[in-house]
Amino acid sequence: MGRRKSNSGKRKRTEKVNKSSSRSIWKGSINFGLVNIPVGLYTAESSNDLDFDLLDRRDFSPVRYRRVNEKTGREVPWDQIVKGYQHEKGEYVALTEQEFVNANVEATQSIDITDFVDAAEISPVYFDKPYYLEPLKPGRRAYALLREVMKKTGKMAIAKVVIRTRQHLAAIIVQGPMLVLNLLRFAHELRDASAFDLPEDGPKHATFSSQEIKIAENLVDTMVSDWNPNKYRDEYREDLVKLIDKKVRSGQTKAIEKAEPAVRPERRGNVIDMMHLLRQSVDKIRKKEDPVRRRKAS
Repeated sequence: MGRRKSNSGKRKRTEKVNKSSSRSIWKGSINFGLVNIPVGLYTAESSNDLDFDLLDRRDFSPVRYRRVNEKTGREVPWDQIVKGYQHEKGEYVALTEQEFVNANVEATQSIDITDFVDAAEISPVYFDKPYYLEPLKPGRRAYALLREVMKKTGKMAIAKVVIRTRQHLAAIIVQGPMLVLNLLRFAHELRDASAFDLPEDGPKHATFSSQEIKIAENLVDTMVSDWNPNKYRDEYREDLVKLIDKKVRSGQTKAIEKAEPAVRPERRGNVIDMMHLLRQSVDKIRKKEDPVRRRKAS
């Protein structure tokens, strides 16, 4: 009995280690007024890209990128490379990694909350990249307190953080038991939307009928479902993998003959009968629905 208990404990410890196997980008603190919450910052993205190398088509040898000195033409080893800022043409100021930190030690080790705002106020175009925040042992209680207050008030925290030599604007968001830090774009990083030629907004500028609105709402209703991120797949990646597997199985791994272009689906540039297309769309979706959902919709 004792051995079985020991193995169970070992298995739990292994599972816990596996969950936190990724390394933190840095360890610092969330500054919330005078409260400091020690945290580790982890990237939330898991890359699933297919890795393609550049090849010489004559003998399929990999083509490498080289770090070359412009004056000598010789390759430069990593340990001889430094970062420099060009303050005049051809004149640089060199900075070491430690100098990037020393420029503002506090900023490079903290997430400074400056405001709390309603989540609905932030347009999706500002969101850039997510990170997970995990509390370090001394900060677990304060982490939980901040999380619960944000849940109760429905607010999102706006903060500033330095990651890899650059300061970012960020939003701290509650997601279940976790605080997620999502980098935001600064306003000056977004193009001015007023430069685009868009239809006038508002009912008085409408160029469609109330009947079209009604049918379009019906179409939306038939497509409503609960958000389940696991049901969406990268279909293009899957198709690429199938194509690669097919070429491997057929022994055509080095076939680079020009392929015939695929027939693209027809795109209607000028939609004349909107009502007809909306009704067709509703009918098509309803045919795919299960009987229970179809009865509810009707």
